Amino acid sequence: MTDTRPQSEGFSFYRIPKQLVKEREYRPLSPAGKLLFGLLLDRVSLSVKNGWQDGAGRTYVYYAVAEICEDFGCSRVTAGKLLSELERIGLIERKKQGQGKPDRIYVLQFCPQTGLLDFPKGNF
Repeated sequence: MTDTRPQSEGFSFYRIPKQLVKEREYRPLSPAGKLLFGLLLDRVSLSVKNGWQDGAGRTYVYYAVAEICEDFGCSRVTAGKLLSELERIGLIERKKQGQGKPDRIYVLQFCPQTGLLDFPKGNF
């Protein structure tokens, strides 16, 4: 007997908000920037499970530049440009932690009607 389930059921997927593709304000964002945002969104749920929240209750993620380089097959300069692109357009906020430690990255909530809002108290 043959398996009739779609082949895609055996894979896991990253989700990227459609607005990043469809809305005019996000057209300047590169395809790699949109993908990076999807990967950052995926990490938020793990951060919530790990209790990674600052003193104000804001959830943050870690995604070191070296790790982005590995995942995207790019240089440190390119990885830095992608993060800067997301920050400039208002999709993330980065906080430096000190020498040798990765930045805390705050992924901002995507809300097409009202803009972008912080995730309240780690709830994603």
